[in-house]
Amino acid sequence: MSSPASRERLGLLLGFIGMAIFGGTLPATRIAVAEIDPIALTSLRTAIAGLCSLALLVVLRRPLPPRALRLQLFIAMLCVAILFPLLMSMGMQRVDASHGGVVLGVLPIATALVAVTITHERPRPLFWIASVAGAALVITFALRQGGGALVAGDLFLFASVAVAAIGYAFSGRLTSRMPGWEVISWILVIALPLSIPAAMLTVPADIANIALKPWLGLLYVALFSQWIGFFAWNAGLAMGGIARVSQIQLLQPFVTFALAAFFNDETITLQILLFAAAVVVTVAISARTRATAAPSAPQRDREPPQLAAS
Repeated sequence: MSSPASRERLGLLLGFIGMAIFGGTLPATRIAVAEIDPIALTSLRTAIAGLCSLALLVVLRRPLPPRALRLQLFIAMLCVAILFPLLMSMGMQRVDASHGGVVLGVLPIATALVAVTITHERPRPLFWIASVAGAALVITFALRQGGGALVAGDLFLFASVAVAAIGYAFSGRLTSRMPGWEVISWILVIALPLSIPAAMLTVPADIANIALKPWLGLLYVALFSQWIGFFAWNAGLAMGGIARVSQIQLLQPFVTFALAAFFNDETITLQILLFAAAVVVTVAISARTRATAAPSAPQRDREPPQLAAS
């Protein structure tokens, strides 16, 4: 039997793998939307991941989710599998992946705010101060990058943060009733009646002329960002402990920057790094102050935080 220490180390490794997978979402999406329309990209991404999820659930003979959980699964499906990837893809058509990495860096705070509302927690005042500071930093960054005005890409990214926060908060609650991999798999299966027809209707007419890189970007966000990343991340949370493993997500914006510089040929300026670091600090403060103010440890353990940019 493995020791608790080795189990924690494996949990940290899995958490890091999950975080790194999610960190590649924006660069991969940026590559894909160069030749694939955001609606088609979202439909294909969700349909591919949904079919893989269905196959896995059938092979493992998993029972249908309890009826009492289906409304929560449906809400999570709308947010996580449809609205978030669509809005995020539309944002990536208009701004760089590194820019999006800063804006989406505030998603853990937004998710915590929704979770606080759902669970009726009463965090310490410092949680609210950090949350407001994080939001203010992201808005200030967007304004500076947009020459004093919010560009359309920022508005799409802000909207994606809002819907993702709702979806991740609900999917986080569902992990108290079933494994995290099963939650995301059922979310994607429930989306199939929407994603498959949408994929068939929106598949590019010039599909044979699309270059290899956009297809690889699509496959990455479909198989890894939308599905497999949750396997590693949720397993890491369970094995390494929520408090320790969730801190790894603070590295995600910087993973996005590195991948955007390498794959998207983007220039990562000092301003981007400084704003990202400041946002990371506010996320860390809000996470710690919310954790200490939660009603009970068992309750927290049943609601692991979900990663930002899936």
